[in-house]
Amino acid sequence: MSESRPRIVPEATVARLAVYLRVLAGLADGGRSSVSSGELASAAGVNPAGLRKDLSYLGPCGVRGVGYSVAGLRERLTEVLGGERSRPCVLVGIGRLGSALADYAGFASRGFQFVGLLDSDPRTVGTEVGGLPVHPAEELEVVVARTGATIGVITTPAEVAQAVCDRLVAAGVRSILNFAPVALTVPAGVDVRKVDLSVELQVLAFLDQQRDGSAPVVTALRADARESVR
Repeated sequence: MSESRPRIVPEATVARLAVYLRVLAGLADGGRSSVSSGELASAAGVNPAGLRKDLSYLGPCGVRGVGYSVAGLRERLTEVLGGERSRPCVLVGIGRLGSALADYAGFASRGFQFVGLLDSDPRTVGTEVGGLPVHPAEELEVVVARTGATIGVITTPAEVAQAVCDRLVAAGVRSILNFAPVALTVPAGVDVRKVDLSVELQVLAFLDQQRDGSAPVVTALRADARESVR
């Protein structure tokens, strides 16, 4: 396994590397010691050529005719993706989604640990989720400072998400995962990843229509647009 320093990796590739890591974890749990590029690509939902291009950013990490060492490639991906050390996270908004995320044990195995939970509902404050107490939202800055959290997860209603984001940034958090259905504005040097479940469901609904042959709407709209230009 090469120890050469990886090149700058495009964000889209980083997302796929995380998928490969998840697949490799499953293979390791199943007792597999090696995997071909075709098998890994199929399990990750990409084509083999795309997989090889993505992994080329890591330097040489496979053997022609043999494939990849599951343990070796998993270790290399973990290193590149920054999973070798635990990343402390705070979660703001302990509703149904926030509670489910806070209670999910799978994050710890990938190097992410919730160290603080916050909510503005007095009925929720003081309860315990995933082994952690829920603090009042007013204590956000104190919790971030005390825990050294570097990642903030927002699962609040849309109307308060920006204010929560601003407070996280002011407290020193530079990486934010946003589940609120709103685009957040952040200063340079702060990274935001947005997860919009309703958008993903709508995309799936459209693809489902296409499979059924009942989605000629896009074609019709394009035709209408051409007519309006004439």
